[in-house]
Amino acid sequence: MNRIPFIPDNAPFTAEQRLWLNGYLAGAFSDANADFTAGLSALPAAPPKPLAILFGSQTGTAEGLAKKTGAAARKRGFEPRLICMDKFQSVEWAKETNVLLITSTYGDGEPPDNAQAFWSYLKSDDAPQLPNLNFSVLALGDTNYTAFCEFGKLCDERFEQLGARRIVLRTDCDVDYEEPAKAWSEAVLAALAEANGDAIAEPPTDSAAAEESEPNGDLYSKKNPFPARLLTNRLLNAAGSDKEVRHFEISLENSGLTYEAGDALGVVPSNCPDHVSALLHALGCDGEEAVPTKDGAETALRNALLQHYDIGRPSTDLLAAIAARSSEPVLRDLLAVTRREELKAYLYGREIIDVLGLASEKFGAVEFVGLLKKIQPRLYSISSSPKAHLGQVHLTVAAVRYEAHGRSRKGVCSTFLADRAHGPVPVFIQTSHGFRPPTDPSRPMIMIGPGTGIAPFRGFLHERRATAATGKNWLFFGDQKRATDFLYQDEIESMIVDGHLTRLDLAFSRDQAEKIYVQTRMLENASELWAWLQDGAHFYVCGDASRMAKDVDAALHSIAQTEGGLSAEGAVEYITKLKTDKRYQRDVY
Repeated sequence: MNRIPFIPDNAPFTAEQRLWLNGYLAGAFSDANADFTAGLSALPAAPPKPLAILFGSQTGTAEGLAKKTGAAARKRGFEPRLICMDKFQSVEWAKETNVLLITSTYGDGEPPDNAQAFWSYLKSDDAPQLPNLNFSVLALGDTNYTAFCEFGKLCDERFEQLGARRIVLRTDCDVDYEEPAKAWSEAVLAALAEANGDAIAEPPTDSAAAEESEPNGDLYSKKNPFPARLLTNRLLNAAGSDKEVRHFEISLENSGLTYEAGDALGVVPSNCPDHVSALLHALGCDGEEAVPTKDGAETALRNALLQHYDIGRPSTDLLAAIAARSSEPVLRDLLAVTRREELKAYLYGREIIDVLGLASEKFGAVEFVGLLKKIQPRLYSISSSPKAHLGQVHLTVAAVRYEAHGRSRKGVCSTFLADRAHGPVPVFIQTSHGFRPPTDPSRPMIMIGPGTGIAPFRGFLHERRATAATGKNWLFFGDQKRATDFLYQDEIESMIVDGHLTRLDLAFSRDQAEKIYVQTRMLENASELWAWLQDGAHFYVCGDASRMAKDVDAALHSIAQTEGGLSAEGAVEYITKLKTDKRYQRDVY
């Protein structure tokens, strides 16, 4: 007699579903002539569980992770909805049961642009209580900044205050975010599946249902950058400038890589050989010692320090290890949680080689690299249009060089491009999800781009010329001195002559006793700037987030009040709507 099969208690079904299925199986196997296969195919499928995934993203990384998490959630039996945080009003918070938040932090612990309105709502008295909500937060940040992952932390705390249940502890990701983000996604989906009963607690193991993978090997990405060829390396500043800004042209021929105006190019640099040699001397190593890489391979120490590891700013783990080996209390004291600002001030201008000497005993090669971070790509705003420069991508990069604590310092990637990119330059495209020229070619553009902030706007202007866009174009550009620092002067002035650039306002801060900046020119032309906005203009800002972008934002609020007759609150509402409508976009760093 055949044994009647049954559904075990740990199967991915509710108690009611198991009861029904076990009854069905008992009946089916009691009749030798029952069409068992047909009966099983008629079983009702468990309804997918709703899951809202909110993302706040400045460069697109958080959005990309949200999409991956959504794909994995769908395979677990959920019905994910990806929601940009600026669309938070579409969420019926009282009805939501499962919410994941994936967000970056920029500037001094601030929300990304597309999350600012959401945060204003969330911390207000209008935010609802959320006693029936399961949630978890994935925070993206950079430990080089004091306010590491600050916005993610604030969201996590606020959801708890509103009564939501934290189903998995928040994960804070540094710039090397892939592995911790993947671990968070797996943990949170497993926890949600358990909490929701009839979702799939374990991920499917067959190849068709495997977790979404990286692009195929014949496509290039952050994990598999394209070895590009540097075509042009040209200094943009004139003799006598205090700056070194360079124009680079890079070939994308045979890469299959495509981009749009507004995207960024990721460049994976190698470290300066002189810097590596000095570090090896400080370690007492010859560079031939075998050490592991972050990817699990093995290589010589010299090559590891050249190609694989960040040898600039010391990690917290390395500082703690040095402090433990030092008889001097300076580092040990500064690593206290309450002294973060003092530690930041101490580390300013210091690199690993500057603090390594504090240790009373040397590190072994394997131990040392285990305390280092993986070298990270640098993202640069693309300063070209693919429609105007077929098969090429252009960058506008300031080479960083300075003296500190008795040593010469170099920006890792900027000087890699300027001095050492004699062979392949590993690159990939970082897609922008919120920094684009207007989709309506008749809309006006106002572009605020001092210094290297001009980069994307050169691309925008080339794009608009190539597509014969009819909208007016207004550029605010500034730097130190007109005679030496007017980047792309010939190009810009020719655009004024032929009418492609409708208006140009310049602010060279050191050409007169009184400092003049782009926000100064905005306020001087407040009436016309307001008129352009009323005519539907899109407003763009690119450049320094900590000072320039804040000053420009303050000037824009002031113009809304003085020219628009709005109250301070009204100006905030007006500019928030500009952001929501994608008419106020920023590429700031």
